[in-house]
Amino acid sequence: MKLIVGLGNIGNKYTFTRHNVGFMLADSIALNNNLTFRENSKLKSLITNFKYGNEDYIIIKPTTFMNLSGEAVRAVIDYYKIAVEDIIIVHDDLSLPLGKIRLRQNGSDGGHNGIKSIIQHLGTQNFTRLKIGIGPQPNLPSEVFVLQNFSKEELEALKSTLGIAKQAISCYFEEGIESAQNKFN
Repeated sequence: MKLIVGLGNIGNKYTFTRHNVGFMLADSIALNNNLTFRENSKLKSLITNFKYGNEDYIIIKPTTFMNLSGEAVRAVIDYYKIAVEDIIIVHDDLSLPLGKIRLRQNGSDGGHNGIKSIIQHLGTQNFTRLKIGIGPQPNLPSEVFVLQNFSKEELEALKSTLGIAKQAISCYFEEGIESAQNKFN
């Protein structure tokens, strides 16, 4: 079983904010596969699942808000007995320009509070992340910038980025991290 975690903040006012690109990717995968998210309060997530090839996939959008994302990830992997090697966390990254993605197998939180929470709850930094660029950051505090809505033009440009990100996730699960990094970083 594989787990795709899209990070973001729950609620309509956050739907098109920069911090919600993880949710946007999760929604895009669900839409392409005719899936519907359902709330599971015990797992602190909106959750859906599907089968691809011989593998079962779960997609979650934590309902804990970004800074507590680790609570939901921990609950889901404990409930479904998912190995840390079988998860990918999708999140925004200020240091990457809009339209760029980067796969990383492990590393620090890079100042991202959702990743910080996941590291804390999993007790390891050794999990795969798919970073989606939302930069460059103007002269604003990061906590203000990430909660701003994308412009119409940025959302349009983001559509192709999300398509590439979905290909990167498929490649990661089918061919491994090195192949996916070589093709998509």
